Amino acid sequence: MQIRLYALSTCPYCRMTKKFLDSASVEYEMTEVDKLDGAEKEAAIAEVRELSGGASFPVVVMGDEVIVGFNKKRIRELLDL
Repeated sequence: MQIRLYALSTCPYCRMTKKFLDSASVEYEMTEVDKLDGAEKEAAIAEVRELSGGASFPVVVMGDEVIVGFNKKRIRELLDL
């Protein structure tokens, strides 16, 4: 299953999500939206809004499911942990 994490470098819940995924030895792609510039940043924000219906972080995309916020229980369920 492909996993993508949209995060902000300053967000404590984003750091908790990253730490949890790392501790589970899960491969994922991460985009720290606040570290992007120009059109790349605008495109990432637009994608987050489309996926989540807003601009809250973190946003975790696991297969067809989108998880907004740090939802350890749901991430565990999807990873069969």
